[in-house]
Amino acid sequence: PICCQGLSNKHGPHLLSLLCCCLTGGPRKWSGLTLCVFNVFQGNCYYHGEVEGHANSDVSLSICSGIKGFISLGGRAYMLEPCTSCSDGTHWIYSAEHLSFVSGTCGHDFNISHPAVELQNLLFPMHFFQHKRHLQSTTKYVELIIVADNREFQKQGKDMEKVKQRLAEIANYVDKFYRALNIRVALVGLEVWSDADKCPITQDPFTTLHEFLDWRKVKLLPLKPHDNAQLISGVYFQGTTIGMAPIMSMCTVEQSGGIVMDHSDNPLGAAVTLAHELGHNFGMNHDTPERGCGCRVTVDHGGCIMTPSTGYPFPTVFSSCSKKDLMASFEKGVGMCLFNMPELKVLYGGQKCGNGYVEEGEECDCGELEECLNPCCNATTCTLKGDAVCAHGHCCQDCQLKPAGTPCRESSNSCDLPEFCTGTTPHCPSNVYLHDGHACHSVDGYCYNGICQTHEQQCITLWGKGAKPAPGICFERVNSAGDPYGNCGKDSKGSFAKCEARDAKCGKIQCQGGANRPVIGTNAVSIETNIPLQEGGRILCRGTHVYLGDDMPDPGLVLTGTKCGDGMMCLNRQCQNVSIFNVHECAAKCSGRGVCNNNKNCHCEAHWAPPFCDKVGFGGSVDSGPIRVAGKLPVDHKTSISFSYQSLSNYVQVSNIIQSKLFKKYRSVCELHATTARHGPAACQCQEQNQVADSWWATAARRQVAVLVLLHSVAWGGGSYIQPQQLDFSPG
Repeated sequence: PICCQGLSNKHGPHLLSLLCCCLTGGPRKWSGLTLCVFNVFQGNCYYHGEVEGHANSDVSLSICSGIKGFISLGGRAYMLEPCTSCSDGTHWIYSAEHLSFVSGTCGHDFNISHPAVELQNLLFPMHFFQHKRHLQSTTKYVELIIVADNREFQKQGKDMEKVKQRLAEIANYVDKFYRALNIRVALVGLEVWSDADKCPITQDPFTTLHEFLDWRKVKLLPLKPHDNAQLISGVYFQGTTIGMAPIMSMCTVEQSGGIVMDHSDNPLGAAVTLAHELGHNFGMNHDTPERGCGCRVTVDHGGCIMTPSTGYPFPTVFSSCSKKDLMASFEKGVGMCLFNMPELKVLYGGQKCGNGYVEEGEECDCGELEECLNPCCNATTCTLKGDAVCAHGHCCQDCQLKPAGTPCRESSNSCDLPEFCTGTTPHCPSNVYLHDGHACHSVDGYCYNGICQTHEQQCITLWGKGAKPAPGICFERVNSAGDPYGNCGKDSKGSFAKCEARDAKCGKIQCQGGANRPVIGTNAVSIETNIPLQEGGRILCRGTHVYLGDDMPDPGLVLTGTKCGDGMMCLNRQCQNVSIFNVHECAAKCSGRGVCNNNKNCHCEAHWAPPFCDKVGFGGSVDSGPIRVAGKLPVDHKTSISFSYQSLSNYVQVSNIIQSKLFKKYRSVCELHATTARHGPAACQCQEQNQVADSWWATAARRQVAVLVLLHSVAWGGGSYIQPQQLDFSPG
């Protein structure tokens, strides 16, 4: 290590000049190093930044107690920390290779219902979903809670403040890593088990993970709402596993979390592992050689965060594969809870102007003065400039609010719902999607956690074009075995579970057709079973076995939420009735003019008003905002109106012809009026189908009223889309 004397908090908060007496050690010689750092959300003493004059450099520091953190420069990582035995402010900078840590690997939870993420692009190829630019441009927020178990508390000398500071440093590093992906990791809570563990923590990482996730679901989540929870454990897990997390489970009640072994003296080690496990929650797979991932840091300098094993030096960046996996997950519907800003009052560490979060007493916050590029916000005072009404958000344009009904977040898949500006806030409403158990739009399946899963899609994933699900007898025979090739996953002891007949379609996927062998990679083999039929002949059932190891999820298992029968869905490896979600009861209150969203509120059609879609209005829900601007039809909803001005003009022309033959064809006129009047206030009522008009002008007057009322009804709902013109109502 190289000494850097005289450093203390007074050198912050915006520019830290590290005046090093003799920073050598290798080909690089530094006489001074200037770090441009900016305060981030976790309190006033945590900073992110870069090395001035050095592209692709990263800095993450804490000045809570001395200055400590990491500096990534030139493809190498350096640690900075205070000298604990010095009283003159001496700090040490040393290469990360000198860190004391336990090398290890990540263990995916293998009894999880989601497939390996490298399959995502096959399961949901790009032609299934239009690529949504807003998914890339919209900042996502993970409201994170970190829990330290009792062994970790003891490991840190039973010093509560020391443990909390360590956890906050870990969160600061993780937030820094994910900022490059336009994701903020907001620490909303810390919990330290100082007396005893609140759930069983053992050396078995599989058991520990499931116990922790169960505790989170039952105890932590109801008490403290959040998006994801990670356990930092002082226990040394069996084998080489230093972390484990379910894959593609972000935002789920059951599985949004992971466990991390605190394997290094420096918190950076646990931070990298936590970022890795969080990546699995997001849907990122390992950066294996056969994937051909691009990483701007070479393997000998640490590589990227999703590398399967951790060693010196610690990685701090994500690969091209991770970014691709992440986007595929978002397009599929993973992470539906991440589009809302966190509750600012619950952010750990307090508030500060310049941290990028608009907190109480602030009108805006564009970061520190040096990083602020927002023309609407004064970075020094966190107030709006001049006539600016807003400075942030997808519903703010040129410092002014966008009109109500302006689209701000498109639906990303067949189970997602769009959001619209409300006209009163610069922020797009929180993301909402179809209620669990609702039928998918345009797909024969049911929505679950905002995602639509089907056997058909999974067979295409595994076997390619032309593949389809096998008959039910294949699922029943194969999955009743309870072995690696036919099962309903693994139980809590790690043993393969047999499927009951009613649950067979929730075990290993069975397919027919497609390619000669699985298309998901060289480590997948075909498991073919011939089942004789009573009437003669045989049925070929095709399953897959993928050699990924016990620490990887089985991509051959049917996905949670997959339709397993009419009104039935796979949940916890059982085929259960979707009625458990009460989706039909929820939809019943929407008057037949809307659907039920995940908040159990009605999302109304374009011309009906929430909350119950029983009155004329502007559509949408109390959650999503109105789907159209008052007086206008939105572009995407013009087809929902069955009459345009041209159709009205045609109506008048046809009506004039009918009028000339009034006494012969009056029944047709009356029926036409009754049909058109159905879309607006009652304009014409046929008291008797064979009634004859008393006079020519009485008939003309009734026709004029019908057209005008219809025109008013459509124009009232569609305003500028229907341009009223002078109509000829003269007889004949």
